[in-house]
Amino acid sequence: MDYNELADLIFPNAKEIEYYETRYPERNLVEGAMVTRFAPSPTGFVHIGGLFGGIIDKKLAEQSNGVFILRIEDTDQKREIENGTAQIVNSLKDFGIEPDEGMISETEEKGNYGPYKQSQRKDIYQAYAKSLIKRGLAYPCFCTPEELEKIREKQEAAKIRPGYYGIWAKDRTLPIDEAVNKIKNGEKYIIRFKSQGREDRKIKHKDIIKGNIEFPENDQDIVIIKADGLPTYHFAHAVDDHLMRVTHVIRGDEWVSSIPLHLELFKALGFRPPKYAHTATIMKDENGSKRKISKRKDPEAAVSYYHEEGIPQEAVVEYLLNIANSNFEPWRRANKDADISEFELQLNKMSVSGAVFDMVKLLDVSKNVISKFTAEKIYNESLKWGQRYDKELEKMLTEDKEYAMRILNIERGNEKPRKDISKWSEIKHSIEYMYNDVFEKNTNYEFQKISDMNEIKTILKKYIEKYFDINDDKQTWFDKIKDLSEEMGYAREVKQYKQEPDKYKGHVGDISTVIRVALTGRCNTPDLYEIMQILGKETIVARINKICGG
Repeated sequence: MDYNELADLIFPNAKEIEYYETRYPERNLVEGAMVTRFAPSPTGFVHIGGLFGGIIDKKLAEQSNGVFILRIEDTDQKREIENGTAQIVNSLKDFGIEPDEGMISETEEKGNYGPYKQSQRKDIYQAYAKSLIKRGLAYPCFCTPEELEKIREKQEAAKIRPGYYGIWAKDRTLPIDEAVNKIKNGEKYIIRFKSQGREDRKIKHKDIIKGNIEFPENDQDIVIIKADGLPTYHFAHAVDDHLMRVTHVIRGDEWVSSIPLHLELFKALGFRPPKYAHTATIMKDENGSKRKISKRKDPEAAVSYYHEEGIPQEAVVEYLLNIANSNFEPWRRANKDADISEFELQLNKMSVSGAVFDMVKLLDVSKNVISKFTAEKIYNESLKWGQRYDKELEKMLTEDKEYAMRILNIERGNEKPRKDISKWSEIKHSIEYMYNDVFEKNTNYEFQKISDMNEIKTILKKYIEKYFDINDDKQTWFDKIKDLSEEMGYAREVKQYKQEPDKYKGHVGDISTVIRVALTGRCNTPDLYEIMQILGKETIVARINKICGG
C-alpha cells in the first residue's frame, strides 16, 4: 500500500483541498487592508488581555478598511462552558467591539468564510490532514498514554529534551502496511505531523512588534488530529487563518515559542503565513515587582469587573489604547475632543516589554472621558448601572428625572467641565446630598478651618437674614458672600489674606466653605451656586436652620 491508500482509509469521505481553496477565495480588498481575527476559546470569562487583543484586532481592521473576524476555537470541548460563545460575543459588544464576520450569538454567525466555530469545521481539517498524509508529511500514531509516559520518563532520566521527535517518535517510521492492519483491527490512533525540522538548525523570523528573532527549527511531531477527529489548536489555526485569508495575527507573547512550529506547518501545507505581532503581557505591580495579571488573583483581570464597578466602556478602551501605543497620550492631548476612531494605531509603536496595568491611571482616564459626556448620557448610563447593581441609585434617578438631570448637569458642557466622577458606582455618593431624605440623616459636619460653632451659626444666620436671595445671578451671589466675609472680619479675596494674614480671621473661601458644608455636608462639591439654584430657597433655609437650631 502507499500513502494515498493510507489517507483514503483514514479519511474516506474527505474532499480534495482544491474544493476549499475555491470555496474560500482570496478577498477582494483595497491594498493594505488588514484581515485580523480574535479567536478565543469558550472556556470562561473574557480576560482583560483578551479584550486588549480584540481592541487591537478591531482597530487595525477598521482603520485599514479590512475585516475583523470573531472565530471561536472550541476544539477542546471538555473545557467548554455553557453559553461560552454568547459570553464572549456579549463581553466584546459591551466594549463596542462587534465583528465584521464571525459569531454574533451562541449559534448565529455572519460572513462568507465560515463556519466560524472550529468544532463545525471538522471536515475541512480532515481534508488538509489527508493531503499531508498523501505527501508523507503526517502519519497515524498508535502510542498509548502509558507508552508516551514511558518515553517521557526515559528522556527525563537521560536529561534530554522531552517530546515526540526523532528516534523517540516510534510510529514515525511504522511501515504503511503495519499501520493499515492496526487501523483495520480497530486500534485507536491520532494523526501526527511529520516534522522535517532539526533542532541544530536555526530559523530567522521578523515579528512586527518584537523585531528579528532567531529560533531552533521545530522537530516535534505534534498531534494535528485528535482521537475524536477534531484538530489541535496548532493545526486548526493554520488552516483557518489561511482559508479565512487572515493577513495579520496579533496574539500574546506566550505564543512566540510556537513560531517555528507554525511557520513549518504553513510551509508544509503550502500556505503563505500571515504576519505575526506578539503583544507584551499586561502586568500587575505587586509591592514593587511585576507579575502577569492573574485570573485567579486579580478581580480586574475579568472584563465583567469593569461593568460591576461602572467604569464606562469608552474609558476602558481608551486606557487600553494608551497601553497599546506610546503615541496615544500625546495624540489625546493634542486632540482633546476627537473621537477615538481618528487615532491611528501602529503596531511598530507597541511596547516590547509588558505594560503595567494601573487602576489609578484608568480611573483618571475615566474621569476625563465622563467629563465630556452630556448629562443625558450620564443619566442613562448610571441608571442602567443602577438598575443592575444599586437599587437606591435607581430610585434617586427615577423618582424625578428632571431634578436628577439638573443635578448631573452641574458644571457640564462648559470649557472646564467637572472631573470628579470616574465610574457609575460613584454617582450615588456624588448626588445623594441633593436629596432631603438622605441628607437629613447627615449629622457629621466638617466645617474645616472655621470650627467654632458660635462663629459658624453667626455666619449662617447673617447670610440667610441679610445676604441670601435665590434670584441673584452668580456674580451678585458671590459679591454678597464677599460682603458677608468683610462684615465678619474675613478678607474679601484670598490674595488679600495671603498678603496680610494677621489682619483677618481668614478669607472668603472659609466663609463659602461654611455655607457649602451647611448645605451639602461636604467641603468639596461642584459649583455651589448651581447646587443652591437646584436645591431652592425652602431647602436652603431649612438646612441652615437645622444647624442654627431654628
